[in-house]
Amino acid sequence: MGWPVVHFEIIGTDPAALRGYYGELFGWAFDLGDAVTEKVSQPGTYGFVDGGTTGDGDGINGGVAGGRGHRPAVLFYVGVPDVAAALRRAETLGGRPLMGPEPESGDFTVGHFADPEGNVIGVAGPSA
Repeated sequence: MGWPVVHFEIIGTDPAALRGYYGELFGWAFDLGDAVTEKVSQPGTYGFVDGGTTGDGDGINGGVAGGRGHRPAVLFYVGVPDVAAALRRAETLGGRPLMGPEPESGDFTVGHFADPEGNVIGVAGPSA
């Protein structure tokens, strides 16, 4: 059985404007907070979307975030049992690690890698 997509992110330079846009477009409500690392979003600008409040309550969780110094991107995260191992495996298959594991301590860790064609994908899981 494969690993599931567990989270999405929409990152931009003006997260407040993006939250307004996606809130109007899709009816999303946001809870503001901090991302797991400042490499994902400026503190206090991460707008969490609870997948249980979208569609029939079966959507996935996500976030709209970023801030000054963050490049626009849309990515999804796959839930993995070991973020560092997934990043190493991505590299052995022709990908390139970009970030992570972040943070190095805590309960939850994320990482980013580029696939062989340059698409950025996230992996997320428990901290080692």
